Amino acid sequence: MFQGTGSSVGKSVFVAGLARALVRRGLRVRPFKPQNMSNNAAVTADGGEIGRAQALQAQACGVMPSVDMNPVLLKPQSMVGSQLVVCGQARGNVKARTYQDVKKTLLPDVLGAFERLSLDADIVLIEGAGSASEVNLRENDIANMGFAEASGAPVVLIGDIDRGGVIASLVGTKVVLPKPDAERIKGFIVNRMRGDPSLFDEGMRVIAERTGWKALGLLPYSEHVRHFPAEDAADVLEHQRSGGVGLHIVVPYLPMIANFDDLDPLKAMDGVRLEMLPPGRPLPVCDLVLLPGSKATITDLEIFREQGWDVDLKAHVRRGGYVFGICGGYQMLGTSLSDPLGVEGEEKTVEGLGLLRVQTALTGQKILREVRGVLAENNVPVVGYEMHMGVTDGPDCARPFVRLDTHDDGAMDVTGRVWGTYLHGVFEHGALCQALLARLGARDFSVVDHAERVEAALNAWAEHIERHVDVEALLRLARPIETHDRSASISA
Repeated sequence: MFQGTGSSVGKSVFVAGLARALVRRGLRVRPFKPQNMSNNAAVTADGGEIGRAQALQAQACGVMPSVDMNPVLLKPQSMVGSQLVVCGQARGNVKARTYQDVKKTLLPDVLGAFERLSLDADIVLIEGAGSASEVNLRENDIANMGFAEASGAPVVLIGDIDRGGVIASLVGTKVVLPKPDAERIKGFIVNRMRGDPSLFDEGMRVIAERTGWKALGLLPYSEHVRHFPAEDAADVLEHQRSGGVGLHIVVPYLPMIANFDDLDPLKAMDGVRLEMLPPGRPLPVCDLVLLPGSKATITDLEIFREQGWDVDLKAHVRRGGYVFGICGGYQMLGTSLSDPLGVEGEEKTVEGLGLLRVQTALTGQKILREVRGVLAENNVPVVGYEMHMGVTDGPDCARPFVRLDTHDDGAMDVTGRVWGTYLHGVFEHGALCQALLARLGARDFSVVDHAERVEAALNAWAEHIERHVDVEALLRLARPIETHDRSASISA
């Protein structure tokens, strides 16, 4: 099990890279994250959803994503509450404090998923969540040391030297952990080293000496990880290419942004400048304003208006600019958005941005499905997925964005410059991406298939890990999986 000294220290991408390295050695590998918190999710072949990072890890293992890889997913809908997804299906909303009591009831689901996953694997790589040192949340924990205890998994701790203070964070974790938990940690890895690695030889020695844990590797920073989807919304503002020339796409940054991996293919594309616009700044003159998904569409729409971006957006359209809304962004573009069941909290109806003649009603049913079809305008093949709670209809739906095998989806205005769709993944495939950007008048740009780019990055990242981490030592630490009592409780 790989735990971290904090969030965003590189646990997810390390597990993905190690998984690919072990697969290349001929092992059957499966990823597992007991509990995740992210609004960047992926649809699985078995009709559920998991964290997007676990879908990447499944790709690294060469297998299809399964709900068993991430049995508990929390999708933040406010500063204090989240939608709870268990074994791929939504189970309502929970407040942060309430969840501390709820999570102890989820251990049977978590262990059951872990055991099913282990049946078809030579090795399971388990990823922790947040920080291993959150002793204030240790009681009933299912994400870090609580799961390590329940499963008997040895732990490797990852620290991020790029943040500074990595010696203190690793040694400090040993200090604050109860002795039984500290003893579960068998080694450590220092991630994201920049510059001369030999300058930290003494640091590695000090950490090993103070903790008694084995130094398993000092991993230099690699550009390859930039091609992987970000798991945390805090990383989204880095997903842009500032300056330069080419097609200028602006994405207003809203607090509840979801499925932001839709932007990943654009950020690395030559001839495209992707700008994440933080609050407090007006929408600049650009070619396309892209409104991505949202986990709390009404809240984000209200914040969009508070920023004055609704006025800027209408000016953008008057200048001849294009607008593209995906999922929650599509819902915002309509004339009205209603939540009669209180799906997002309060029962209410709000006025939309009015750029598409459609109306949306949020419903209690969540649509999770992979889809295929063609772009309505020119029959370019389309592959993607839907993940939403809402029904949208209205006159502009007569001009759908895509024609899928089972239904039409999305809408366009009469000018053909405002588009909306529930389809995620529209920029991942080269031909479709090229067709969409050509609509904007772009001619001088290169399109590389995003899936191929990620595959190449996974292979290069795996080789990087093999060079700098003692993979043989990691394999020696692994223990046989035992059958666990599904009704087991987690001790404090």
